[in-house]
Formats: sequence, structure tokens, C-alpha cells
Amino acid sequence: MALKRMDNVGIVVADLDAAVAFFAELGLELEGRQAIEGEWAGRVTGLGDQHVEIAMMRTPDGHSRLELSRFFRPEVIADHRTAPVNALGYLRVMFAVENLDDTLERLTGLGAVLEGEVVQYGDVYRLCYIRGPEGILIGLAEEL
Repeated sequence: MALKRMDNVGIVVADLDAAVAFFAELGLELEGRQAIEGEWAGRVTGLGDQHVEIAMMRTPDGHSRLELSRFFRPEVIADHRTAPVNALGYLRVMFAVENLDDTLERLTGLGAVLEGEVVQYGDVYRLCYIRGPEGILIGLAEEL
């Protein structure tokens, strides 16, 4: 099987400092925090020119991560924070895969649609977002 693990779950927030403090209090450890911008980033997400600050939080066992994001550009266009627990959808889940091209081929055969482009982040990852069943946003990452 090509799927290796679930890499992280992303949540967009308006106040990154408060969110980091909350999840740290819950027991997650801040792995790192940085601004992400540039043409490659917008090509992955399909948002074009983007500027976002992320904070990566790790669970105590080291196996799961939560990516908290605050967008500066483009402007946030929807707010689902007050949706009830049974509301449909989520931002996205990122999965690490062994072979991105093979995985894309198999998933597009089942109706998945590439959201932006497959891009390479330095010599570290090849990344893309796809829309899966019911339009669910899924990230795929192949470690290089």
C-alpha cells in the first residue's frame, strides 16, 4: 500500500498566538512557527499569491501534528467557526505517500480532482491538494 501515514490536520485561525497557547495548554508541543509565501505556496493551494503564518504543533507521542494557519493574503472568505458539530466538511487532512504520481493516478481514477498543481518544495517534498469525495480537500505529500 502506498499510504504511509496521516501527516497533519490543518486549522485556519484568526489569532495564531491564542490558538498556539490553547493547544500548548492542551498538551501539544510547538515544533516551529514560520511565514510561508511565494509562488510555490500559492500553486499548491490554488490560491495564487498567498502569505500565511503557520505554527506546527506535535502530539506528545510525536506521531500526530496540527498545523495552525493565519492567512494574511488572500483574505479569508468564509468562517465556519460557529458551525455545529454535525456540519459537513473540514479544511483538509494531509497524508504522506510513497509515490505521489502513482497515488494521483489511482485517486483520479476514482474521481479525485487536482486542486492546484503538484509542486516541489526544495529537495524536501512534492506536494499537491486534491478534491476527493464530496469535494473534501486532501493534501498529499511525497518525501524526497
